[in-house]
Amino acid sequence: KTLFDPAVHQDIAQRIGRLTAATPRVWGKMTPAQMFVHCALILEGAVGDRPGRQIFIGKLLGPFFRKSLLSDRPFGRNAPTGPDLVIRDERNFEAEKKRLLAVLERFHRGGIAGAEGKVHGFLGRMSGDEWGRLQWKHLEHHLQQFGV
Repeated sequence: KTLFDPAVHQDIAQRIGRLTAATPRVWGKMTPAQMFVHCALILEGAVGDRPGRQIFIGKLLGPFFRKSLLSDRPFGRNAPTGPDLVIRDERNFEAEKKRLLAVLERFHRGGIAGAEGKVHGFLGRMSGDEWGRLQWKHLEHHLQQFGV
């Protein structure tokens, strides 16, 4: 699946809309607001708001993990994330929900061409198609984390 598919994009946006500040997590440590920030940061990289740089370990290991991360197999629970994407402080739920939905819409509207060649912090330069698939998989993972 890809976030560039209108039906997939609409499904993800509606599921984000169903979350409340009190939605309990099924696993992990993040609150819904923290998850919104985490997901928005990654999407902001994919639309070019936050130009990325591939970390050194990603240059070494990224090629070995690329196929797995872009496959249809779901991410594992409590999978590691980059330290700059770990949100520890509390955030305003409504503001962060609005931010995530806005960048999700910009990503979708920008299409494959808009994401083409953007750099992922671990995987490096990615095609627009890869970004669409990876961002769907990432959001799907976190929505399942909250049971929606």
